[in-house]
Amino acid sequence: MSVATALHIFPDVRADFPGITPGWHYLDTAATAQKPQAIIDATVNAMGRDYATVHRGVYARSADMTLAYEAARRRIAAFIGAREGEIAFVRGATEAINLVAYSHPRKGRVLLSLLEHHSNIVPWQLAGWQVDVCPLTEDGRIDLDAAEKLLTPEHNMVAFAHVSNVLGSPLDVARAAELAHRVGAELLVDGCQAVPRLPVDVAALGCDYYVFSGHKLYGPTGVGVLWSDKLDALPPWQGGGSMIDRVTFEKTTYAPAPTRFEAGTPAIIEAIGLAAAVDYVSGIGIEAIHAHECALVGTLREALARKNSITLFGPENSAGIVSFAMAGVHPHDIGTILDESGVAIRAGHHCAQPLMEHLGVPATARASFGVYSNDEDVAALIDGLARVERIFG
Repeated sequence: MSVATALHIFPDVRADFPGITPGWHYLDTAATAQKPQAIIDATVNAMGRDYATVHRGVYARSADMTLAYEAARRRIAAFIGAREGEIAFVRGATEAINLVAYSHPRKGRVLLSLLEHHSNIVPWQLAGWQVDVCPLTEDGRIDLDAAEKLLTPEHNMVAFAHVSNVLGSPLDVARAAELAHRVGAELLVDGCQAVPRLPVDVAALGCDYYVFSGHKLYGPTGVGVLWSDKLDALPPWQGGGSMIDRVTFEKTTYAPAPTRFEAGTPAIIEAIGLAAAVDYVSGIGIEAIHAHECALVGTLREALARKNSITLFGPENSAGIVSFAMAGVHPHDIGTILDESGVAIRAGHHCAQPLMEHLGVPATARASFGVYSNDEDVAALIDGLARVERIFG
């Protein structure tokens, strides 16, 4: 199938995204997704016409905003197959992982993998966990056979990415959960790259914690989700308003989960915007989005595989993400030259320096797709890479 003529049966939603201007090919969705007008409108209305604080006011608008905020929690919970009391709003996946790492009552050994984002490495180190590392398969997946051999009863936690932000490689979460539980450990899943492009049902997956950020799901920055059906077992992490039951100078008692994890005035506008994003994605259909991105990945990988100068990383069925290197050209130079042609990709270590060391490269070039991506974006990228080859040839 040629890049120019590949056709995908998928609704053309590009006009919904004011940030996608004519002639600009945005291929950096894995870093952050562009926002559809519906989400922009939802946040503007929440910040303006509807704005008031939540949970504290007795006047009508505050009560209405409280209802809207908690309705957002219900809609987001339903999107991942959870109950509303099982999700806490946090600033993002990074904060969610920090919360679990610091609050967990059984700090001990944690098994990570070579492909983890720094946000799923550094919090465990800072919180005093002993880190073990699971290798990857030859095609860049977390090696669960190796994990099975590495796991011991000394491990209290396994923390893996559902989809690699560099390689796009998906994890068999159900099997990872079974392996963790077999030795008495829990499983935390970093779902940042999975939730925007794969169906997620936390009950079916069997994990203990699932985290993701709003801005990669076409929602606002500054909001994310920590899901767990074990939130009641975790003590508070931050103290302040909203998370309390009663305060005296002698003793403070805390609100039940998830409120005890939302200290201070919560991200009201951002949560409402994230719920609007969930509605938008649901309206298109997550299965359709996944199929669309898989088709684009296949087209791009097929085209890049024909170039002798290109090294591809990750499995053939990578989810929405294609990382590559060009012989003799630094990824930053690739990104700069592509930008001159109106093509925006990511270039660097992608907050995954241990993975770069494993791959034997200082950085990679990364193209990542979203609902607004199309075959013209792939064609523009291929044309731009041909220009890079001419310049450095």
